[in-house]
Amino acid sequence: MTERFDCFYCRDNLHGKKYVQKDEKHVCTKCFEKVCANTCAECRRPIGADAKELHHKNRYWHEDCFRCVKCYKPLASEPFNARDDGKIMCGKCGSREDGNRCQGCYKVVMPGSQNVEYKKKVWHEECFKCFECKLAIRAQSFLTKGDDIYCAPCHDKKFSKKCFHCKQPITSGGLSYQDNPWHSECFVCRTCRKSLAGARFTAHENDIFCVDCYKTDVAKKCHGCKNPITGFGHGTNVVNYESFSWHEYCFNCKKCCLSLANKRFVLNGENIYCPDCAKKL
Repeated sequence: MTERFDCFYCRDNLHGKKYVQKDEKHVCTKCFEKVCANTCAECRRPIGADAKELHHKNRYWHEDCFRCVKCYKPLASEPFNARDDGKIMCGKCGSREDGNRCQGCYKVVMPGSQNVEYKKKVWHEECFKCFECKLAIRAQSFLTKGDDIYCAPCHDKKFSKKCFHCKQPITSGGLSYQDNPWHSECFVCRTCRKSLAGARFTAHENDIFCVDCYKTDVAKKCHGCKNPITGFGHGTNVVNYESFSWHEYCFNCKKCCLSLANKRFVLNGENIYCPDCAKKL
């Protein structure tokens, strides 16, 4: 007599029939679908003994039901993205849904695409543009002002100090004279064009001169010693009277050489005298 081989649930004889072994129990295919089969997370139907089952994190799908929720691409043998809300997406749709959005066009920046990241923000490479000229910055240097981004030439043109002489932006270096900015290469002697950055100079009627050119071309000549009155070093004080000028140390009586600075004097012809010597003339 043959030993009985029955379904655990319906007790049908399983000899010569297809069955499933579930938890050490022999189950016919009908009972398997009714009692034991996992429910597909997509179509909500049982995943039968003849169907290929896929599972991920305690959830189950028919092979044909495991598709991207956006584009319906089959994902049985493809990379996929499982979202916190339970949705399954292909890599492309998942990136579009969850990926970083470009600060220029607000579209998703796809993984692997050319992009620019700055201060935890991201742009498509072609969207990372200068606020002023609207050209893509790409691999060029750039500067910011508030939330706006500028290429270096536009930033210099818009925000850099302008040279007092040539009116062009000062992008590096430079110097200041009388609260006005200058390019170092523009701060030169009016006559000989020698650079005056770091050198002694003097100004005359809005022009600047090196010491030598100022002495030669601009400075008044002392009526006493005939040398230029430059205002540099010894003899910086000047005495002016009518059309004549003197170094203070040259403003002496022609006869007795007494210094007449801040004293009474007499001009006789082109010479000056103290009152006592003037009486003896």
